[in-house]
Amino acid sequence: MSSSLFPANPGPEKSDWISAHCDGGARGNPGPAGYGALIQNAAGAVIGELSEFLGIRTNNYAEYSGLLGCLQFALDHDYPRLRVVSDSELMVKQIQGKYQVKSPDLKPLYEEAKRRIGRLEKFEITHALRHKNKDADRLANEAMDRGMNRTSSPSPIITKPGTPRPALADVGGAPPKAIPYPKKSEVPPDPYAKADAMLRGFTKDGVIHVLGGTTLPDGIFVKIIRE
Repeated sequence: MSSSLFPANPGPEKSDWISAHCDGGARGNPGPAGYGALIQNAAGAVIGELSEFLGIRTNNYAEYSGLLGCLQFALDHDYPRLRVVSDSELMVKQIQGKYQVKSPDLKPLYEEAKRRIGRLEKFEITHALRHKNKDADRLANEAMDRGMNRTSSPSPIITKPGTPRPALADVGGAPPKAIPYPKKSEVPPDPYAKADAMLRGFTKDGVIHVLGGTTLPDGIFVKIIRE
């Protein structure tokens, strides 16, 4: 009869999968935008919380920034395998190659995401409904609150029920703050995306015509006021 010795309660290894729930949003689309992400190791312990204000951006821009933040976290901390969960069906299907990326604002972010994914050993991304992404949504809203100078409570480290809270030394101190993308991939700010900008135009045959030859970006919401 033979027996084998195993270490008691072995912890997750760096080679194990880590998972990240990420979310991004903008209040106004475009408007004050931010993203948030909750990152857990293979044992379910939280190893990072990301919460970043992005300025005046679109929802889709914020969603991509959240993905880039998660990818950078994995690369910076030498985690070669990353699973990402997002409630942005558009972004998930674009990364999976099911949808094309036509927006000029999103293409640099998409290309940067693919570069970072290529540096990982393994990567998966899946879509989830918003109610299954609550922690990431909370962190994204905290980022937007900070950017709009609203009071926001600090983000605690959250663990799954039954899992021990990791020591701060084990997660590198305070939850790290991610940089959405390198400077070389930045999209120049849209001068017409300011929250207080007003453009003039008219409607004809159900089509909006903007005066001055200005082209509105994709996804923008327009408020029409009769003069």
